[in-house]
Amino acid sequence: MAPQKVTALSFTLLVCCFFILSCSNSDSTADKKIIANPEEMDDATGNSIEELMSYALNHSGKIDDTTKLKFTVVVNGFYSSNKFKNVWSKKQQWKPLADSLFKYLENAELNGLFAKDYQVTKIGSIKKLLDADSLKRMDAVIWSKADMLLTDACLHVIRDLKYGRLSNDTTALSADSTKLAKALVAFQNNLLSQTSLSTFFSSIEPKRKEYHELKNGIKRFIDSMDHKTYTYVVYPYKKGDIKDSLAFIKTLQKRLSESKCISFTNKLPDSTQLDSSIRKYQKLKAVKPDGKISTALVKMLNTSDAERFKRIAVTLDRYKKLPDSMPDRYIWVNLPAFQMQVWDTDTLALESRIICGKPATPTPLLTSTITDMVTYPTWTVPTSIIAKQYLPKLKNNPNYLSRLGLRLINSKGEVISGSSVNWAKYTKGIPYNVVQASGDRNALGVMKFNFNNPYAVYMHDTNERWLFKNSSRANSHGCVRVQEWEKLARYFTYIDSLNLPEGDTLRYTFDSVKTLLAEKTNRRLPIKTPVKVYFNYFSCEGKDGKIKFYDDIYGDDKALREKYFTDK
Repeated sequence: MAPQKVTALSFTLLVCCFFILSCSNSDSTADKKIIANPEEMDDATGNSIEELMSYALNHSGKIDDTTKLKFTVVVNGFYSSNKFKNVWSKKQQWKPLADSLFKYLENAELNGLFAKDYQVTKIGSIKKLLDADSLKRMDAVIWSKADMLLTDACLHVIRDLKYGRLSNDTTALSADSTKLAKALVAFQNNLLSQTSLSTFFSSIEPKRKEYHELKNGIKRFIDSMDHKTYTYVVYPYKKGDIKDSLAFIKTLQKRLSESKCISFTNKLPDSTQLDSSIRKYQKLKAVKPDGKISTALVKMLNTSDAERFKRIAVTLDRYKKLPDSMPDRYIWVNLPAFQMQVWDTDTLALESRIICGKPATPTPLLTSTITDMVTYPTWTVPTSIIAKQYLPKLKNNPNYLSRLGLRLINSKGEVISGSSVNWAKYTKGIPYNVVQASGDRNALGVMKFNFNNPYAVYMHDTNERWLFKNSSRANSHGCVRVQEWEKLARYFTYIDSLNLPEGDTLRYTFDSVKTLLAEKTNRRLPIKTPVKVYFNYFSCEGKDGKIKFYDDIYGDDKALREKYFTDK
């Protein structure tokens, strides 16, 4: 009986093993496919690509235990449209376009890209294997993996160059969307018909001069770059969250240790040790050693060349969010640069310093069209300013507004006294308008430029013109103050006269504008010629082969860095 039991058990195990192997084989791909004849390699590679692609679609992009595609759906769309033919090699040899892509990926930084995003190390090791080992060169599976990784990387580069890596609005494209997949496949197929990869990549990037000036400064920046990576400190931490505050202290300790200002151990420093180490770091940076944790300190700790490069990458991607072409005439306001430019048929017609919103009341990013300008404007105080600044003081002094030269207007347009209002019952807003009459002391100055927008902001002169001499000019409640407002008004009168329809009469000239200003007359002057205005946020720019960095005044770059570039 014993031999019969053994035989039955052996048979059962054999059946189970066969079943397991069968299941395994149906869900995997061959490890090797040796093809000795180079003439047969392309067909074998194509077949292997189709098998690996099927496996990847069912295994979250994996084509083996250590290799994973990033754009799986898009890569599949590409190969499906090309009947799964290999595209980067032919008869066990790399095509010239593949060699160009290898070099491009290795030098990705020169284009504001990150080589690690495209699995350069993995691709490089496979290339080295195929180039050095004649036996491996006969393996269709290795060639197919190389082809798929190169396609994945190339599609990824095309996505990053054309659309950018920022997806902070609803119009941005996601990696696996049908729209993007079709677009990238079309671009990739177009690329394969080209002789120059770099020319093709350049053709899909923004055409703006400023974009290419910034790119042209990258090589010089990289050549002198400190490539050391420092720990990035996220600040502020969550108030009242002990775990988050302790994590912050630990990160801060590690960052200070990298500058040899404190020892990094498993034990957190006490307040005295932390104060001492911060003072040491501040002395190292030649700033006042107060030993305090602040936004300024953390900003200094995070200002490394590696972080500056990320700001370059963010800025390049911001350009990719702009329209493919700009209008013939437009106003370009760059908030971090505190600068306004007027462009007319590719010519810089006017340039001016500006003052923009404080970090607490930032100027919004927007696109609109100038509608009119107003001489000696009145100023209706925004509700946010009333609630935050005026209401608390009105509760203590009902006549506070009159001391500032402001009038309280009811719904009937009547001026009322502050003492007639029970201010105690209001907490968030008031059912009145607060208006400053026109005049030389008006906060808007003597000229205002209007454009439709949901933020109730505009461009204008100011009664604090001395602030334009400051290098940092984030001082307003959100509107943009223009130093060269008079030249801007002259420009609008000029283009309106230039584009006057036949038979129409010009309603005003710059001389008549000057007369209104001299007489201190409040008048709205419609602007007939459409001029677009763009409020943008570009914290660095290329000039004369160098890159100039501006202060990240609202922390917008910091937010994008933490959202999209945490692994860089």
